[in-house]
Amino acid sequence: MNLRCAAMQKLIQADLYGITDAPHSRGRSTMEVAASMLAAGITVIQYREKDKSQRQKFAECQILRDMTRQAGALFIVNDHPDLALLTAADGVHIGQDDYPPGEVRKLIGPDMILGLSTHAPVEAQQAQQEDVVDYIGVGPLFATRTKRDVCQPVGWDYLDYVVHNIRLPFVAIGGIKMHNIREVASRGARTIALVTEITGAGDIAVMVRNLRQQLKN
Repeated sequence: MNLRCAAMQKLIQADLYGITDAPHSRGRSTMEVAASMLAAGITVIQYREKDKSQRQKFAECQILRDMTRQAGALFIVNDHPDLALLTAADGVHIGQDDYPPGEVRKLIGPDMILGLSTHAPVEAQQAQQEDVVDYIGVGPLFATRTKRDVCQPVGWDYLDYVVHNIRLPFVAIGGIKMHNIREVASRGARTIALVTEITGAGDIAVMVRNLRQQLKN
């Protein structure tokens, strides 16, 4: 099994997809929050920091790459294929306004996984047809305050569409909390990304345990 297939197997098997977010981490460092997520058994960490310098992002990603490797977890970099390459990440995740997926695939090569945020059926269809994207983000399902340029919530209709019409693996994201994660899962989402619910938790281990209890129920 090649590196990309092995990474995708790990992503598909993940229940929770962790994303860093310094402004909503209660003053804790990105490394401290990531360490808590890894200790709680989260097996996918995406580095998503919008307001730091490239030098700081590089330094943090170097540390996170070592941490995730030691924990046997995936390390994915948001937005920056160059940063993913420089730090030997397992993957990169891009948005609709970033470089075209086909061009990013040429840059990162065949071994790194590529994720793409989608917000509408046409975007999911195009990602599937282009055959260079490994998984898609589906959302934001609900209103979210973690991104300044976020689109309007896509709601249940788009999630239902992807579940029934798209073959690509997907990660549900956007405004997912303790009170709604159970319904997100019941509609077919197997891997679910939460940002502030985890990074802003007083005790991340307890939060992850409680979220998983909701998924079991």
